[in-house]
Amino acid sequence: MASNHIPPPTGPAQHRFPAEPWRFVETEYDPSDLGVTETLFSVANGYLGMRGNPEEGRDAHTHGTYLNGFHETWEIRHAENAFGFAKVGQTIVNVPDAKLIKLYVDDEPLLLSSADLVAYERAIDFRSGQLERSLIWRTPGGKKVRVRSTRMVSMAERHLAVMTFEVTMLDAAAPVWISSQLLNRQDGEDEYHVAAAALGEGDDARDPRQASGFDHRVLQPKVRRNGCDDDGTGTVVLGYRCTNSAMTLACGVHHEVHADGRYEVTTKVDEDISKTIVEAHAEPGVPITIVKYVSYHTSTGVPCEELADRCERTIQRAKTLGVAEIHREQRETLDAFWAASDVEIDGDHIAQQALRWNLFQLAQATIKTQEQGIAAKGVTAGGYDGHYFWDTEVYVVPFLAYTDPVAARKLLRFRWRMLDAARRRARVLNQRGGLYPWRTINGEEASAYYAAGTAQYHINAAIVFALGRYLDATGDVEFLAEEGAEILTETARLWEDLGFYATNNSGSFHIHRVTGPDEYTTVVNDNCYTNIMARFNLRYAARTVRFLAQWNPEAFIALQRRTGLELAELDAWDAAADAMFIPFDEERAIHPQDTAFLDLEPWDWEGTPLDKYPLLLNYHPLVIYRHQVLKQADVVLAMYLRQEQFSEEQKRRNFDFYDPITTGDSSLSACVQGIVAAHVGHADLALDYFQRALYLDVCDVHSNTADGVHIASCGGAWAGIVHGFAGMVETGTALKFAPRLPPAWSAIRFSLQRHGCSISVEVTAAGALITVHDGVGVPIIDGDREIIVTPTEPYLVAAAAPSTG
Repeated sequence: MASNHIPPPTGPAQHRFPAEPWRFVETEYDPSDLGVTETLFSVANGYLGMRGNPEEGRDAHTHGTYLNGFHETWEIRHAENAFGFAKVGQTIVNVPDAKLIKLYVDDEPLLLSSADLVAYERAIDFRSGQLERSLIWRTPGGKKVRVRSTRMVSMAERHLAVMTFEVTMLDAAAPVWISSQLLNRQDGEDEYHVAAAALGEGDDARDPRQASGFDHRVLQPKVRRNGCDDDGTGTVVLGYRCTNSAMTLACGVHHEVHADGRYEVTTKVDEDISKTIVEAHAEPGVPITIVKYVSYHTSTGVPCEELADRCERTIQRAKTLGVAEIHREQRETLDAFWAASDVEIDGDHIAQQALRWNLFQLAQATIKTQEQGIAAKGVTAGGYDGHYFWDTEVYVVPFLAYTDPVAARKLLRFRWRMLDAARRRARVLNQRGGLYPWRTINGEEASAYYAAGTAQYHINAAIVFALGRYLDATGDVEFLAEEGAEILTETARLWEDLGFYATNNSGSFHIHRVTGPDEYTTVVNDNCYTNIMARFNLRYAARTVRFLAQWNPEAFIALQRRTGLELAELDAWDAAADAMFIPFDEERAIHPQDTAFLDLEPWDWEGTPLDKYPLLLNYHPLVIYRHQVLKQADVVLAMYLRQEQFSEEQKRRNFDFYDPITTGDSSLSACVQGIVAAHVGHADLALDYFQRALYLDVCDVHSNTADGVHIASCGGAWAGIVHGFAGMVETGTALKFAPRLPPAWSAIRFSLQRHGCSISVEVTAAGALITVHDGVGVPIIDGDREIIVTPTEPYLVAAAAPSTG
């Protein structure tokens, strides 16, 4: 395997990023990796995200503030069009930037890239949810200035961000000039910033993982309010409408200034910028503090004036609460998150910090999504155009199902609300049922490359997998009755209609011309992963809808009324599932990825230099498609998600075949490879892959952290602990554990929620100790026994035996 030629990362550079258990800290400013650190120090709440740009606004890789789902549309121009190709692209919009607070002392600007910094620290605190920066600057005139700032996107109030900026002269008086701005960068830059492309970065072929640009002005000014009083402070609101999508936006700012001595505040407002300027004569030891309240509201149809009113109301509530109370609410929200989601590692403090950073990203991506999706990069950047993929259902919803089921339910409702668009897409492709878009923001397919986009029908099964995992973890049959059954019906219809029965008298059911998760092998027949997941989808839908008919006949009748479902369809789903063809090579005793995969030419691993990875940026797709080379291993993923379909011997043989030919070019690869490596007894390899997933962003393993956090991989890091090293398996009726603690660690601990019970799990060399803290009890399968673990008596599952393979 190519990535095995490079040792796994062991953590960020400790001289610059020291390992602290509850903070991610930078102690040296370095402009060489601005894009990476902007991502690592982003603050967000699932709706609103602000990149970790310095308050001064420069230097920067990408100035970025993003709002979940707020996008512009544009015509997809195909060089050669065809029926059914996606027509309208969707790209998340980089909205007006409220982070800017520029400082001048003796009329000299603070610019980190050239400043004489006597001291510097920047940290994101996982418990307070704040980005904090403290520095001492020796000005060109020799005066020392201490600058402290905080930035927080509220996890209690969806539409609010709060910043503070404190300036203190330490050894001499000086005139101080502070310009706090709200800036709409129409071209993505300001007068001081040079785009990365202008610096010679990039190549002729744009990385498809990066954000698209626009060829028109996106935000059309509609509202400009200056509510400042005579003292220069007050609420300013700017409102815009997107040119094509017609989505509307309002953003408001309000300043409070706290200072002794002489100072003046003035505010100027234009259609694309507002500036609140504080001019003061600063005496040594006397701080000047600015508090900046910021609010964003968006809509698909509400006029900008109404959104402006909402911003003003949000800011007024924030002012009434005050900064201290807002910070307390933030801490309280995160205390609840960590109580449900924290994972402790004893024996590796660097891994502990990195794991909490990953978990914190999951909080920042999910806490205030409401009923919107989670983009591949959350709201930390514009990578992948802010689109929602299958990542959420396979890698994030399982985490939420066991830690924040309310958030998991909202994400499933988001997919349910997309069903009408999925039905329309299925009809375009001449199919019954519903076909969910491979990548989207508004529910319509936005993938211009069908071979690695629309052909990935397996997204339907991913959504059903997430639904099943949520129902298993919660027992929320009300959601099944109201929304879930409709998703099951339309996805199962799609599979039964998409496949066909062989005409060679075998009676087998086949699915042709689809693409699995491995995008290095496209438009194939009987993709093993797709067929296994389609079989699961069909069986689960038939069984669950039958349950609904018995448990709640009224809900079943309502489902029939909404979908036209006939009982005979359930038998057809079962028949297709029972007849599903699953590729298996008797000679090698493995599952081929598809019916032609073993006939492909092997990839020349020895002749591929390391600088040619990832392959997608260095080889034409046709070169990749004709070889046995994987971006991520479909069959290995199938063994993780549907492991009951494989014998232990099949798992081991499959893993040993596919692992050496998997490049790991996908950020979704390492976490799954690590989980299955643990299952088949490859302990060293399991830890190797876990580290690759754990440090994916904090060590910029794939050299694209600048494009945003890999949210799915963060969920994969959690799964690496829970499903990998703890070996937890959800059977639908009980939990099973097969603990395998890495020898370098002394213990791991994590919490779960299942059917209203709070559970803690501690894994040591002896095994997994399961403790139930409340509720009626949790069923655990241990070998041939099923035990109900109750709050009165913990239960120890012995450590899994070492592999003999």
